[in-house]
Amino acid sequence: MRDDITAFPQINRGFASTFRPGQLSLGLVVPITAYPDSAVADMSAHLARVQRAEALGFRAVWLRDVPFNVPSFGDAGQLFDPFTYLGFLAGQTSEIALGVASIVLPLRHPAHVAKAAASADMLSGGRVILGVASGDRPEEYPAMNVDFEARGAAFRDAFAYIRAMGDQQTRIENRFGRVNGELDMLPKPFGARLPLLITGSSRQSDDWIAEHGDGWMTYPRPGQHQGRVLEQWRHRLARLGAPQKPVLQPLYLDLAEDPDAGPQPIHLGVRTGGNWLVSHLRHLEEIGVNHVALNLRFNRAPVNETLDRLARDVLPLFS
Repeated sequence: MRDDITAFPQINRGFASTFRPGQLSLGLVVPITAYPDSAVADMSAHLARVQRAEALGFRAVWLRDVPFNVPSFGDAGQLFDPFTYLGFLAGQTSEIALGVASIVLPLRHPAHVAKAAASADMLSGGRVILGVASGDRPEEYPAMNVDFEARGAAFRDAFAYIRAMGDQQTRIENRFGRVNGELDMLPKPFGARLPLLITGSSRQSDDWIAEHGDGWMTYPRPGQHQGRVLEQWRHRLARLGAPQKPVLQPLYLDLAEDPDAGPQPIHLGVRTGGNWLVSHLRHLEEIGVNHVALNLRFNRAPVNETLDRLARDVLPLFS
């Protein structure tokens, strides 16, 4: 367990409960269900599963921003608009962090993103964690008449606009509009600001990500590669004079019934028993991952049974 980072910036309640220096916490990607053979999930038990995740002690649930069911992408996500769903979950839960991984900024006006996210943050008592990204589905861009090749610059402008909307005297001028301090957007976020976590590279430089994001959502990497990448992340923050910031990653999981079952690779994850999973999560904790969002899309066992086994055998070791 890393013990050289004493604290992360305190932003809001969801951020503080999900990310703690030297510790790994666990969350779940919504929909919390298996749909290995279809791009579209069955959402019939969606609320009960989120509430079950909260009761069992998972720290966060993570929604996705998937405006279109793109055949080449093969996953329609949780179907519901993420901001509508955040508001719904804010009223149906009380403790679990409500994350989005991630809002595709170039496809939305940042004024709408800032308003909706701050509203959900207020309604949830400061539990929203907003991942942001430049987008990875080219088919969506012509559908919204947005230039796919310009998404990197649009991402930076949208990010700056959202940040400005949290200020008391808002001033911003870029491709998305001009606010000169005479207008104000309400509500403001519940906490110090809206937590903005950058996904992947989002077509930005490594230094830009380290300087501007409140944390980094990165992808699983094999062997020791992830450890080297995260060590570079920490060195980069120190060189820039920035505070240390959390790192999270997803992990697709098919939890085998046999706790001693060895790992078999699946898409962005693993089929394995509980013992190897615990060992792997401890390794991620040691190299500096602060949160793992488990995705059960390819899980073979009944999902509620898997949640109960995770809560019994895994969660107590990472609380």
